[in-house]
Amino acid sequence: MRKVFLVMTVGAWTMPPADAIPRHALTLLALALLAGPRAAAAAPPQPAVRLGVDVLLAERADLVAGKRVGLVTHAAGVDAQLVATADRLAADPRVDLVQLYAPEHGLRGAMAAGEQLADSVDPATGVPVQALFGQRRRPTAASLSRLDVLVFDLQDVGSRTYTYASTLGEAMTAAAAAKIPLVVLDRPNPLGGRLFEGPIRDAKRKSFLGWGPVPVTHGLTFGELARLYNGELDLGCDLRVVPMTGWRRDMVWEDTGLAWVPTSPGIPHAASAHLYVATGMFAGVTTNVNEGVGTTQPFELTGASFTRPQTLARELAAADLPGVVFRPATWRPYYHRFAKQVLGGVHLIVTNPHAFRPLRTALTLMTTVERLHPKVVTYRSPAYVARIWGRDDVLTAVRAGRTPAELEASWADDLAAFAATRQRYLLYD
Repeated sequence: MRKVFLVMTVGAWTMPPADAIPRHALTLLALALLAGPRAAAAAPPQPAVRLGVDVLLAERADLVAGKRVGLVTHAAGVDAQLVATADRLAADPRVDLVQLYAPEHGLRGAMAAGEQLADSVDPATGVPVQALFGQRRRPTAASLSRLDVLVFDLQDVGSRTYTYASTLGEAMTAAAAAKIPLVVLDRPNPLGGRLFEGPIRDAKRKSFLGWGPVPVTHGLTFGELARLYNGELDLGCDLRVVPMTGWRRDMVWEDTGLAWVPTSPGIPHAASAHLYVATGMFAGVTTNVNEGVGTTQPFELTGASFTRPQTLARELAAADLPGVVFRPATWRPYYHRFAKQVLGGVHLIVTNPHAFRPLRTALTLMTTVERLHPKVVTYRSPAYVARIWGRDDVLTAVRAGRTPAELEASWADDLAAFAATRQRYLLYD
């Protein structure tokens, strides 16, 4: 009678004596154990979200086919397979990619925050690159005169102060003046589509660190933000948005199934995007508090030479902020303005990105450190704080001992009005 051996791969099983198993069965068993995991690894799950660039080339190629195309993009402008949008358009025979435009941090993401860019030629594609963070902030009329359409594909972090939202507004303004369409390839807001916090930017505080009349976090995708800019600011841009498929407003980045590509050197992973506002809105406007820049944990740390880690962590824990915990920490930045200094403070760990409130956390950090160390924090200037926060009274209120709840109440009516305004421009449920 022919012997049959059943190999169980689930639960526990007992190996029969080796001399009872034919050699070919042992060989098959070894191959099965080797091939099984590799076969599974070769077929990763598909992302839940389909990006605008993938939708464009699969279903809306009419927007770029047979046309002279300019593209505003960067290192995080990739498709679901992590191929750069610039490389995909350059290789697509339907597309004549004649001009690239680079925002802050450069086309391939190598430049530091605030570092001025120069025009260049992209070595990967051979296409000229015009810098949009240097001597100019918008595409030149001369470059746009050679185009039939301008495509915009930047991954943002969901904050008004991140300069890509300003680059969007400037690109729309330039395209409108040139009378060419602007196509936004939509991408997820990593903070989700429901949360928006902070004061609306006052008209007199418009800058490249606060271009649009929106809160600090706005809960919009760039396609939606472009629609809001066009409608509320009357830009007159011939705007076309290629929406994502599969994205919902309740999704944060971790729900999308997409790999995170750094949007800048200071945002190396999705946790940094969640914490950018939480620590940057406080430490970023001071001269003697660090937000982790200069370390391998940018925006995950907050502290100074004068803060006591255990005390600060205990006080912040008492605030019972949603979705985040605070670990006492000590660190020593190896570059930037605090290089070689030993600092103490807290390490912020996001435990629930859906519940986390970045701006409320920033206010709590700011007011707590002020309460523990009155008049010790030094700010870059009242005007700079006003430019970042979008209004003039925040620093005065913090130094007067106002609580986070009192500060939020001062702009609650403006946020309610914004909620009604943004509703007109939403593309997703």
